[in-house]
Formats: sequence, C-alpha cells, structure tokens
Amino acid sequence: MKMKKISLAILSMSLVALIACSQNTNNEPSTIKSKVTTISINSNDDDLWVAPSIDEIKNQELKKQVEYGKELIAHTAKYLGPNGSVAQISNGLNCQNCHLDAGTKAYGNNYGSVASMYPKFRGRSGSVENMTKRINDCFERSLNGTGLDSTSTEMLAIKAYMNYIGSNVPKGTKANGSGFKAIPFMNRPADPAKGKDVYVTQCQSCHQPDGKGLMAEAGNEYIYPPLWGKHSYNDGAGLNRVSNFAKYVKYNMPLGTTYDKPILTDEQAWDVAAFVNSQFRPHIETPNDWPDLTKKPIDAPYGPYADEFSVKQHKYGPYQPIQDARK
Repeated sequence: MKMKKISLAILSMSLVALIACSQNTNNEPSTIKSKVTTISINSNDDDLWVAPSIDEIKNQELKKQVEYGKELIAHTAKYLGPNGSVAQISNGLNCQNCHLDAGTKAYGNNYGSVASMYPKFRGRSGSVENMTKRINDCFERSLNGTGLDSTSTEMLAIKAYMNYIGSNVPKGTKANGSGFKAIPFMNRPADPAKGKDVYVTQCQSCHQPDGKGLMAEAGNEYIYPPLWGKHSYNDGAGLNRVSNFAKYVKYNMPLGTTYDKPILTDEQAWDVAAFVNSQFRPHIETPNDWPDLTKKPIDAPYGPYADEFSVKQHKYGPYQPIQDARK
C-alpha cells in the first residue's frame, strides 16, 4: 500500500485551528448559512489520507485527552459497555468494530473527514448535525445504547481525537480514502442463502457459527464482534443497509484484506451482506428518519419510500432499477 505524506504546511495550519477549537469544544454551531463544497484532497488510491501521529502533539493536556479519545474508540465496551467502568450505556461493541484501526484505516469507515465536514446537513434527520449529534447517533444505533452527555469527559475526548486525526484535512474537503470504497451493483438481488455459504467459509471462524462473536476472557469486550443478535447493531444503524455492509466487507474482511487486495468477490460481498442483515437484531423506532423521502437511500431496509418498489427490493435489490427511476 503506497501512501504519500501530507503537506506539513497544511498540517501546521490545521493544528492551529484544532488548538483554538479545543479551547471551546462545546460551542458547536447548530446551523450553517452557506453550503460546504465536498471535494477530494487527493485524486487516486496511491495518495490516501493518513492520520497524523498522536506523538507529535506538544500540548500534554491535549495529548492526554486525544489519547483517551482513541482508547474510547478502540475499547468502547471496557468503559461504556454492559460492564463498563465509566457507565453502562451500550451493547458491548467497540466503535473500532465499525471504524477500523480506531477510525484511521483507508476505506475502513475512517474518521478522516469528520472534522472537516461537520457540522453538515444529513438527510436522515433532515437537519444540520454537529459532531456531538453524529457521535451519539452511533451510540444509539450501532451501539444500540444511549448517547453521551455533550459535556462529559468521554464525549469531549472522542471529539478531541476526531478533531486531531482529521486536522490535516482542510475544512470543507473530503479526504481520499474516507468512508467506504464503491462496489458495483449486481443485476440480481443479493441472496441470503448464497451469503450463508460465504459466511460459513470466510466469517464464522471469527464471528462464530451463531454470529454472536467471541468475548475476551475478561468479559468486558469482544475479540470478534457479534454480527447479529441482541449485542449487535440495531436495525437503524448504517451497516444494516446491505450496500454499506457489502462495501465494508469487500475491502476489509476477512482479516488480512485491504482495499487493494480484496479476498471476496463483489457477488460474495453482496450476498454475505444480505445474509448477515437478514438475521435478528434489535429494533429501534425511527419515526423521524428521512423527512424528505426523496433523500432516503435506495437500500434503506424499511419504509416508507418515495417510489413504488417493494421493501424487499429496497433491502436486497436489484438496485439499478430503483436508481434509474430516481433520475
């Protein structure tokens, strides 16, 4: 994997902005008067975003806060899970289970563009969201729990960490390699039955035949997270969309996979995503999601929709007809 170093000039300017921001972490704007233009700071997969090293932080108070934020991302359950030492507000997953390498892996659902793009408008809520709101969305959906107090030590530490690792990305730009890497649509629905075969051969040795994951000996976090069941993400989480799960596993799973050396084929990724997301998981009521139905993702697995396609087709595809109908 070839990665080029980020300009020191950009990093220095961003760190100045970060330190200024860290002195007033609660005063996030709730509205935006102008639109932010999303552009890529890089142009190809040979020049992907790389997070700055925490060791470079000179301010020891800030460094300690950022290190705690990283620890909370990597080992969320130890502090905030069912047996958490700080609070018991989440399902036992770690943020790192969805945001790999503490949110720094290329195309591993990383945090490279969080600091640069928030606050921003999100179609799911139909409003401008700040970083606090976005973090708590994950606690409520992916971690099937309750949100952190906006002034808590833990929330401030998580935000400090996200601000720091994104400090080399200019405001209003999207870092190359953030989020998920695209995967082509299939001309058929994703098939849970075929996906089960993929799961058995590629996934269950870590996530277990029952999908409930493997708990660490200490009993306070998972070595391999549950992919379904009461301790997994709920049905309102982003990974409950088949396209998101397919992109995630295609370029990150099984262990050893990287964006440029995938193990699964496209079809295997789609099918195993369909299998995993066809299993039982907790339900969350989301009556206020997607107030503008025309902005709802084509693979949102629950209605209502702004079209006449079935819930089944929205969940499993084929997606191209839905996409074409929206144009």
